[in-house]
Amino acid sequence: MGQKVQNKQMTMGDTLGLGFMTFAFFLGAGNLIFPPLAGFMAGENMTLAMIGFLITAVTLPLITLIAVAKANGKVMGLLPAFAATAFAVAIYIVIGPAFAAPRAGLVAYEMGFKPFLEDSSATFMVAGITLNVSQLIYSVIFFGGAMLLALYPGKLLDSVGKVLTPIMLILLVGLAASVFLLPGAEVGQAVGDYQSNPLTKGILEGYNTMDTLASLIFGMLIIDILRRKGVSDSKQQTKYLIRAALIAAAGLAFVYISLFYLGATAGDIAVGADNGGVILTKYVNHEFGSLGQILLAAVVTLACLTTVIGLVTACSEFFNELFTKISYRKFVVIISVICATVANVGLSQLISISVPVLYTIYPVAIALVAVTFLTEKFAMPEFSHRIVLSVALLFGVIDGLKAAGIDMSLTDFMPLHNEGMAWLLPTGLTILACLFVKKPKSEPLLN
Repeated sequence: MGQKVQNKQMTMGDTLGLGFMTFAFFLGAGNLIFPPLAGFMAGENMTLAMIGFLITAVTLPLITLIAVAKANGKVMGLLPAFAATAFAVAIYIVIGPAFAAPRAGLVAYEMGFKPFLEDSSATFMVAGITLNVSQLIYSVIFFGGAMLLALYPGKLLDSVGKVLTPIMLILLVGLAASVFLLPGAEVGQAVGDYQSNPLTKGILEGYNTMDTLASLIFGMLIIDILRRKGVSDSKQQTKYLIRAALIAAAGLAFVYISLFYLGATAGDIAVGADNGGVILTKYVNHEFGSLGQILLAAVVTLACLTTVIGLVTACSEFFNELFTKISYRKFVVIISVICATVANVGLSQLISISVPVLYTIYPVAIALVAVTFLTEKFAMPEFSHRIVLSVALLFGVIDGLKAAGIDMSLTDFMPLHNEGMAWLLPTGLTILACLFVKKPKSEPLLN
């Protein structure tokens, strides 16, 4: 029996389903709201900004998934147990109940439900906090649905990969075709940082999707799903995970390029918009009226729901392994309730809080991926992993504090500091130095 499970092969349909499911997990709130605004602000410099965005929002997540596959899900294996656990907990909290999952619920409400309400201004007070009635009811229903689907992780490939995603893909292809066939206006002028540094600004904007952080989580979740499907050979798992990653990356690139172009050609439609969700909604309304609005609501709701299901599942599995006395199902309920609570903060506030955190944690995630690929090249892999990630964290904190509005003029001399990427050069040089470090010859004599 063990031999049979060992050699279980996935059918082409299963592999496509896995790829679609991976794409659906990634395609959430940030993927829909950031590219239109970035395209609108980049204007004539759209191509460079888009390349930067694709580096951090497609290429890096793809490479991260491959790194997770390469390390067989154990990318933090060479860190001290405490540091590995602390970093993992930080990522799961950021990508789960603190930011990414509630943001997905908020975007689903703002773009998938609110436009159909005649009046969405009714509020009430609880413990000095003002809550929106329609938003509260929606978030309870939305996260309740995600919770029910996350309670059965073994069915995820079938429910998400083979049913929800193909419907969403058909709707997205229709939207993308309209963007290129019916541009709203001529490409506008670049504004702000997109005038002087469109490539760097695009790279930093790609952070907001949180996809590289999500890759660390989803890579492990996909390996777990493959095990449930009977694929227990690590080489086979790596093969299928890489195929799924390539399908997901192709899908994401297609969506981003379409939405960037939509923003760049939005013209007067986008004037006054404070996030890309507003631009997307206005464009669809302008071109397709109420029918388009219904289709967009379906795309956004499906995209955000599939992402939240993936995030709640991954976070619950992680915390269940960490605290074994609390069952997986209890964690699903706890995390869903926290997400529904945080989702009532408001979209703009949530984005502004999350940016400094992302500027701090992203460099560590990127450095982790880099050293995972270079592990075999280091003479002292454990030492190299620890020193590189420490440097990335130190300079990531500097970037994070600056993004939070704290005066960091003392560090202005550092290369790329003004662009919010002070971590890049020191981390790169540390990796380079570690490649040249040789094992001390006296080491065997000490044993």
